[in-house]
Amino acid sequence: MHINVTFRHMESTDALMKYAEQRTERLTKYLVEPVEVHWVLSVEKFRHKAEATVVAKNLSIKAQEETEEMYATIDNLVAKLEKQCKKHKEKIKQHKFHEQTGASVRYSDPAKGVAVSERPRIVETENFFAKPMSVEEATMQIEISKRYFMVFTDADTNKINVLYKREDGDLGLIDVSTK
Repeated sequence: MHINVTFRHMESTDALMKYAEQRTERLTKYLVEPVEVHWVLSVEKFRHKAEATVVAKNLSIKAQEETEEMYATIDNLVAKLEKQCKKHKEKIKQHKFHEQTGASVRYSDPAKGVAVSERPRIVETENFFAKPMSVEEATMQIEISKRYFMVFTDADTNKINVLYKREDGDLGLIDVSTK
């Protein structure tokens, strides 16, 4: 592990440099060598700031912390870095597990807070009668209804169309062709 400590607007002391290096050694259990860590320690009036950048294979983490005491700032910053490194290690571990076992990938829906399997199951089935109407008539129908989409047969072309409400408030039209 290569550690570089830079001091700004303050005297460089061996004690602070050694403390930062010792605290940085805690990250070795989460990272694969070679690792490069760059510390920037600075003082602005009564604020003691520390910034650290960790660069390893396929990983670059940057964090900063600010308190009224430099040793506490370094401790808090190392805790932040440790949390990020641990999260990265778990992510890689989980990815390798799925690769080796061939386990199905699961996605989570943050709105519902529920994990969703790779192949969604059909929960509800609705039958639609594709009533013949013009696009203008379908537009009026969907605007007055509470539905987000409407299936209809275009009276001019005799093709099945789907008219849907977009998130931006406009409408979208899907023209279904059989070719």
